[in-house]
Amino acid sequence: MNVLYLDGVGPFGGASRSLFEAVRSLRERGIRPHFVAARGTALELYRTVAADAIDAAGLTRFDNTNYSQYRGIRWLILLREVFHFPHTVLALWRARRRWTDIDLIHVNEITELIPGLMAKAIFRVPLVVHVRSAQSRRPTWRTQWITSRLRKHADAIIAIDETVRSTLDAALQVDVIQNSFTAKVAAHPDERLLGKLRALRPGSLKIGFVGNLHVSKGIFELVEAARLLRNEGRDVEFLIIGGHTRPGSGPKGWLLRRAGLAQDVHAELTARIDQAGVSDSFHLFGATQDIQRAYEHMDVIAFPSHFDAPGRPIFEAAFSAVPCITCITAPTPDTLKPGQTGLIVPARSPEGLADAIRFCEENRDEVKRMGLNAQALARQNFDPATNAGRLAAIYQRVSRARESGGDPQQR
Repeated sequence: MNVLYLDGVGPFGGASRSLFEAVRSLRERGIRPHFVAARGTALELYRTVAADAIDAAGLTRFDNTNYSQYRGIRWLILLREVFHFPHTVLALWRARRRWTDIDLIHVNEITELIPGLMAKAIFRVPLVVHVRSAQSRRPTWRTQWITSRLRKHADAIIAIDETVRSTLDAALQVDVIQNSFTAKVAAHPDERLLGKLRALRPGSLKIGFVGNLHVSKGIFELVEAARLLRNEGRDVEFLIIGGHTRPGSGPKGWLLRRAGLAQDVHAELTARIDQAGVSDSFHLFGATQDIQRAYEHMDVIAFPSHFDAPGRPIFEAAFSAVPCITCITAPTPDTLKPGQTGLIVPARSPEGLADAIRFCEENRDEVKRMGLNAQALARQNFDPATNAGRLAAIYQRVSRARESGGDPQQR
């Protein structure tokens, strides 16, 4: 089966890592992956598993996620999507001319729904839409439009967990398939990373943070929690793994900064670390491809995101028996069991973070117990081979329905 994957996010991140993991396993099941994707580090990784790939300067997106739905000045971001529209048309036109035997289209995130609808019209094959971000629940025309497009044109809808599924219209037929992760260290160790890991204090509680340095991911609250714990004399070190994005200059950079979609907080973060007096325990490791080795040196993973949803680092770390501290108001048991696989704290609360870290520092046996529970949950729900099999079954279902004229969403 020839599957066309669409991804409009250039930088490599959680969504692209999840798609890469799935495609790598799907190839062993006879899937021939083709990609139309925005230029960037994600596409570079896709090319290592693709039968073929076409790059685009950008793909038109429509964002109705819980965090960044259009409101106020964010409406100006639509200018970027209008700019990307001809690039989207050109990339899909090139794909249609090059690939005449595509059997199915898979959109990697619901924000790329418009390119997905265009591709379905061009190739006249089934459309699978992946929903990786919690959607806005506000009863706006945007929500209604997306729901109607999904109901009419999506042959299958996949949510990455029950939390995301709960933000979609209850009447939609949705399959839940968790993201996947292969817990494997890089073939060539990141020596820079290893050097920093070896320099950590023996016996300290190691709190990890993985992700780009964004305000919305709670990084500043983590610095303040570190200050509170330092004042108490707690022996805690923070391992911050991730890079920082640069919005660029000119009108586009200004627009993205004003809309809150491009946050270069590295300079402010380092200043706050110095002001808090925690520079000897709050370590900025930078980005690394050897992420598994970093997880193996953590005791707890902190994900104090403002998004009110579980993040990929939670289950990635769980494969190494690392429990989490995170901010979710209504966790679902497929991703997090409070008190069993991790701890829940209020969002935007340094005090709450400090309380949870203090508990972990004082109760190392509980940390180990929760870590083993988290590992068991990860192996149950986030195994790449198992989830690739479920995804392949959906591909077969919608293909059979198209051939027979039946309902593709009928399980």
